[in-house]
Amino acid sequence: MSSRVSNPRSVNVRTRGASSAPARAALSQPSLKPIDTTPSFKHKAYAALKNAIVAMDIYRSRDDIRLDERKLAQDFGISRTPVREAMAQLESEGFVRLVPRRGIYVVRKTKREVIEMITAWAALESMAARLITQNASESEIAGLRRMFTTFENGKLHAHLDEYSDVNIEFHQSIIKLSHNRALIDLAENLFTHMRMIRRKTIVEQDRADRSIRDHMNIIEALEARATDRAEELVRDHALGLADHVARFADYLD
Repeated sequence: MSSRVSNPRSVNVRTRGASSAPARAALSQPSLKPIDTTPSFKHKAYAALKNAIVAMDIYRSRDDIRLDERKLAQDFGISRTPVREAMAQLESEGFVRLVPRRGIYVVRKTKREVIEMITAWAALESMAARLITQNASESEIAGLRRMFTTFENGKLHAHLDEYSDVNIEFHQSIIKLSHNRALIDLAENLFTHMRMIRRKTIVEQDRADRSIRDHMNIIEALEARATDRAEELVRDHALGLADHVARFADYLD
Protein backbone atom coordinates (compact mmCIF):
# COMPACT_ATOMS: atom_id res chain seq x y z
CA MET A 1 0.00 0.00 0.00
CA SER A 2 1.43 3.44 -0.88
CA SER A 3 2.18 6.13 1.66
CA ARG A 4 -0.50 8.32 0.07
CA VAL A 5 -3.23 5.89 1.01
CA SER A 6 -1.88 4.87 4.38
CA ASN A 7 -1.47 8.44 5.68
CA PRO A 8 -4.86 10.18 5.94
CA ARG A 9 -3.22 13.35 7.27
CA SER A 10 -1.19 13.90 4.10
CA VAL A 11 -4.32 13.38 1.96
CA ASN A 12 -6.30 15.88 3.99
CA VAL A 13 -3.54 18.49 3.86
CA ARG A 14 -3.40 18.33 0.06
CA THR A 15 -7.14 18.94 -0.28
CA ARG A 16 -6.88 22.32 1.43
CA GLY A 17 -5.31 24.01 -1.57
CA ALA A 18 -3.48 27.28 -0.90
CA SER A 19 -4.00 27.09 2.87
CA SER A 20 -2.04 23.83 3.12
CA ALA A 21 1.43 25.47 3.30
CA PRO A 22 1.00 26.95 6.81
CA ALA A 23 -0.50 23.68 7.99
CA ARG A 24 2.45 21.67 6.66
CA ALA A 25 4.87 24.13 8.27
CA ALA A 26 3.11 23.76 11.61
CA LEU A 27 3.25 19.98 11.42
CA SER A 28 7.03 20.04 10.77
CA GLN A 29 7.83 22.14 13.85
CA PRO A 30 8.12 20.95 17.47
CA SER A 31 5.46 22.04 19.93
CA LEU A 32 7.13 24.59 22.19
CA LYS A 33 6.03 26.51 25.25
CA PRO A 34 7.56 29.66 26.78
CA ILE A 35 10.41 28.75 29.12
CA ASP A 36 10.86 30.08 32.62
CA THR A 37 13.91 32.34 32.60
CA THR A 38 14.09 32.45 36.41
CA PRO A 39 17.23 30.59 37.57
CA SER A 40 16.31 27.19 38.97
CA PHE A 41 17.20 26.05 42.46
CA LYS A 42 19.72 23.70 40.86
CA HIS A 43 21.55 26.54 39.10
CA LYS A 44 21.47 28.72 42.21
CA ALA A 45 22.79 25.88 44.34
CA TYR A 46 25.45 25.10 41.73
CA ALA A 47 26.65 28.71 41.58
CA ALA A 48 26.68 29.09 45.37
CA LEU A 49 28.56 25.83 45.94
CA LYS A 50 31.11 26.49 43.20
CA ASN A 51 31.82 29.99 44.53
CA ALA A 52 32.20 28.62 48.04
CA ILE A 53 34.62 25.89 46.93
CA VAL A 54 36.72 28.29 44.85
CA ALA A 55 36.95 30.69 47.81
CA MET A 56 38.30 27.96 50.08
CA ASP A 57 42.03 27.50 50.69
CA ILE A 58 41.77 23.80 49.91
CA TYR A 59 45.53 23.23 49.66
CA ARG A 60 46.42 24.63 53.07
CA SER A 61 45.65 21.34 54.81
CA ARG A 62 45.76 17.68 53.82
CA ASP A 63 42.55 16.96 55.72
CA ASP A 64 39.61 15.84 53.62
CA ILE A 65 36.87 18.41 53.10
CA ARG A 66 33.54 16.63 53.25
CA LEU A 67 30.30 18.24 52.09
CA ASP A 68 27.07 17.34 53.87
CA GLU A 69 24.28 17.26 51.31
CA ARG A 70 21.55 17.35 53.95
CA LYS A 71 23.05 20.33 55.78
CA LEU A 72 23.66 22.21 52.54
CA ALA A 73 20.01 21.78 51.60
CA GLN A 74 18.96 23.05 55.05
CA ASP A 75 21.32 26.05 54.81
CA PHE A 76 19.97 26.92 51.35
CA GLY A 77 16.38 26.39 52.46
CA ILE A 78 15.67 24.03 49.56
CA SER A 79 15.13 20.32 49.05
CA ARG A 80 18.03 17.92 48.62
CA THR A 81 17.23 17.24 44.94
CA PRO A 82 18.66 20.49 43.48
CA VAL A 83 21.68 20.18 45.77
CA ARG A 84 22.24 16.64 44.50
CA GLU A 85 21.92 17.84 40.89
CA ALA A 86 24.38 20.68 41.55
CA MET A 87 26.83 18.20 43.07
CA ALA A 88 26.58 16.00 39.98
CA GLN A 89 27.52 18.95 37.77
CA LEU A 90 30.41 19.94 40.04
CA GLU A 91 31.63 16.35 39.99
CA SER A 92 31.64 16.35 36.17
CA GLU A 93 33.75 19.53 36.28
CA GLY A 94 36.27 18.01 38.69
CA PHE A 95 35.48 20.06 41.81
CA VAL A 96 33.98 17.33 43.99
CA ARG A 97 34.00 13.53 44.04
CA LEU A 98 31.37 11.12 45.29
CA VAL A 99 32.73 8.29 47.43
CA PRO A 100 30.12 5.52 47.77
CA ARG A 101 28.88 5.02 51.35
CA ARG A 102 31.15 7.81 52.58
CA GLY A 103 29.93 11.06 51.07
CA ILE A 104 30.94 13.95 48.84
CA TYR A 105 34.42 15.48 49.07
CA VAL A 106 36.08 18.56 47.62
CA VAL A 107 38.72 17.50 45.09
CA ARG A 108 42.35 18.41 45.62
CA LYS A 109 44.37 18.03 42.45
CA THR A 110 47.60 16.03 42.58
CA LYS A 111 50.91 17.65 41.70
CA ARG A 112 50.88 15.97 38.29
CA GLU A 113 47.33 17.13 37.59
CA VAL A 114 48.18 20.72 38.60
CA ILE A 115 51.26 20.78 36.36
CA GLU A 116 49.20 19.45 33.45
CA MET A 117 46.55 22.14 34.02
CA ILE A 118 49.19 24.87 34.13
CA THR A 119 50.76 23.57 30.93
CA ALA A 120 47.40 23.65 29.18
CA TRP A 121 46.79 27.12 30.56
CA ALA A 122 50.17 28.29 29.21
CA ALA A 123 49.07 27.30 25.71
CA LEU A 124 45.72 29.11 25.96
CA GLU A 125 47.01 32.24 27.65
CA SER A 126 50.00 32.68 25.35
CA MET A 127 47.71 32.47 22.33
CA ALA A 128 45.43 35.00 24.01
CA ALA A 129 48.41 37.35 24.37
CA ARG A 130 49.16 37.00 20.66
CA LEU A 131 45.55 37.86 19.83
CA ILE A 132 45.59 40.87 22.17
CA THR A 133 48.42 42.46 20.19
CA GLN A 134 46.30 42.07 17.06
CA ASN A 135 42.77 42.77 18.31
CA ALA A 136 42.65 44.63 21.64
CA SER A 137 42.25 48.40 21.84
CA GLU A 138 44.75 50.76 23.43
CA SER A 139 42.36 51.48 26.30
CA GLU A 140 41.88 47.76 27.00
CA ILE A 141 45.62 47.19 27.24
CA ALA A 142 45.99 50.32 29.39
CA GLY A 143 43.53 48.77 31.82
CA LEU A 144 46.03 45.99 32.50
CA ARG A 145 48.62 48.53 33.63
CA ARG A 146 46.15 50.29 35.92
CA MET A 147 45.66 47.07 37.87
CA PHE A 148 49.13 47.39 39.37
CA THR A 149 49.32 51.06 40.37
CA THR A 150 48.36 50.11 43.96
CA PHE A 151 51.55 48.08 44.35
CA GLU A 152 54.13 50.65 43.28
CA ASN A 153 56.79 52.10 45.60
CA GLY A 154 57.42 48.91 47.56
CA LYS A 155 53.85 48.45 48.83
CA LEU A 156 53.50 44.90 47.55
CA HIS A 157 54.27 42.98 50.72
CA ALA A 158 51.79 45.02 52.75
CA HIS A 159 49.00 43.98 50.41
CA LEU A 160 49.69 40.37 49.47
CA ASP A 161 46.07 39.28 49.83
CA GLU A 162 44.95 42.18 47.66
CA TYR A 163 47.69 41.43 45.14
CA SER A 164 46.62 37.81 44.97
CA ASP A 165 43.17 38.95 43.80
CA VAL A 166 44.66 41.35 41.24
CA ASN A 167 47.01 38.63 40.00
CA ILE A 168 44.02 36.38 39.32
CA GLU A 169 42.14 39.24 37.67
CA PHE A 170 45.14 39.96 35.43
CA HIS A 171 45.29 36.44 34.04
CA GLN A 172 41.54 36.33 33.58
CA SER A 173 41.72 39.63 31.67
CA ILE A 174 44.42 38.31 29.34
CA ILE A 175 42.02 35.59 28.25
CA LYS A 176 39.04 37.95 27.88
CA LEU A 177 40.97 40.54 25.86
CA SER A 178 41.72 37.93 23.20
CA HIS A 179 38.11 38.49 22.03
CA ASN A 180 38.09 34.86 20.91
CA ARG A 181 34.88 33.26 22.19
CA ALA A 182 36.06 29.68 21.70
CA LEU A 183 39.29 30.33 23.59
CA ILE A 184 37.43 32.07 26.41
CA ASP A 185 34.99 29.17 26.76
CA LEU A 186 37.80 26.59 26.78
CA ALA A 187 39.66 28.50 29.48
CA GLU A 188 36.71 29.16 31.79
CA ASN A 189 36.59 25.93 33.80
CA LEU A 190 40.36 25.49 33.70
CA PHE A 191 40.83 28.98 35.09
CA THR A 192 38.57 28.25 38.05
CA HIS A 193 40.88 25.40 39.04
CA MET A 194 43.93 27.55 38.35
CA ARG A 195 42.86 30.38 40.61
CA MET A 196 42.83 28.06 43.63
CA ILE A 197 46.44 27.02 43.11
CA ARG A 198 47.53 30.58 42.24
CA ARG A 199 46.11 31.82 45.53
CA LYS A 200 48.29 29.29 47.36
CA THR A 201 51.53 29.71 45.41
CA ILE A 202 51.64 33.50 45.17
CA VAL A 203 52.91 33.79 48.77
CA GLU A 204 55.65 31.17 48.32
CA GLN A 205 59.34 31.66 47.50
CA ASP A 206 59.00 35.40 46.76
CA ARG A 207 56.76 34.58 43.82
CA ALA A 208 54.81 37.81 44.29
CA ASP A 209 57.90 39.92 43.52
CA ARG A 210 58.73 37.89 40.42
CA SER A 211 55.08 37.87 39.41
CA ILE A 212 54.72 41.64 39.30
CA ARG A 213 57.98 42.01 37.31
CA ASP A 214 56.77 39.43 34.82
CA HIS A 215 53.40 41.15 34.54
CA MET A 216 54.94 44.55 33.82
CA ASN A 217 57.17 43.05 31.10
CA ILE A 218 54.11 41.38 29.58
CA ILE A 219 52.17 44.65 29.61
CA GLU A 220 55.04 46.49 27.92
CA ALA A 221 55.16 43.87 25.16
CA LEU A 222 51.38 44.11 24.68
CA GLU A 223 51.54 47.92 24.56
CA ALA A 224 54.28 47.72 21.91
CA ARG A 225 52.21 45.18 19.92
CA ALA A 226 55.27 42.91 20.05
CA THR A 227 53.32 39.78 19.21
CA ASP A 228 56.03 37.11 19.46
CA ARG A 229 57.56 38.58 22.61
CA ALA A 230 54.19 38.94 24.36
CA GLU A 231 53.31 35.34 23.52
CA GLU A 232 56.68 34.09 24.76
CA LEU A 233 56.58 36.09 28.00
CA VAL A 234 53.10 34.90 28.90
CA ARG A 235 53.97 31.27 28.15
CA ASP A 236 57.21 31.42 30.15
CA HIS A 237 55.41 33.07 33.07
CA ALA A 238 52.88 30.23 33.22
CA LEU A 239 55.51 27.54 32.82
CA GLY A 240 57.46 29.20 35.63
CA LEU A 241 54.50 28.43 37.87
CA ALA A 242 54.57 24.81 36.68
CA ASP A 243 58.27 24.62 37.56
CA HIS A 244 57.58 26.10 41.00
CA VAL A 245 54.87 23.53 41.66
CA ALA A 246 57.15 20.69 40.56
CA ARG A 247 59.95 21.84 42.89
CA PHE A 248 58.14 23.10 45.98
CA ALA A 249 54.50 22.00 46.11
CA ASP A 250 55.00 18.81 48.12
CA TYR A 251 51.66 19.47 49.82
CA LEU A 252 49.97 18.37 46.58
CA ASP A 253 51.26 14.78 46.86
